[in-house]
Amino acid sequence: KVLMKLRKPRITATIWSSGKVICTGATSEEEAKFGARRLARSLQKLGFQVIFTDFKVVNVLAVCNMPFEIRLPEFTKNNRPHASYEPELHPAVCYRIKTLRATLQIFSTGSITVTG
Repeated sequence: KVLMKLRKPRITATIWSSGKVICTGATSEEEAKFGARRLARSLQKLGFQVIFTDFKVVNVLAVCNMPFEIRLPEFTKNNRPHASYEPELHPAVCYRIKTLRATLQIFSTGSITVTG
């Protein structure tokens, strides 16, 4: 694979010999698509035959910090069908939202990581 970085928008592209390209680092869907198009144009200028097809957003990551601590055992007890907490395995509560296909990792410090 080859790594290629763009400065504007600030993305990193991983390019495989099969032709598959993965862009990471964008802060919005529009920025990701614009960066992928710029990357395709750069590869065309280098002499490769590039066709921009099958663009889709596969994964999203967001992080936030609450200004307070979260009591994980109580949180899990009150949100039992969606939340699971195994302190021996992982220090965070895993809260799954099936309708959005998102998973939240909620830490006792108030830090929350959303993936989906």
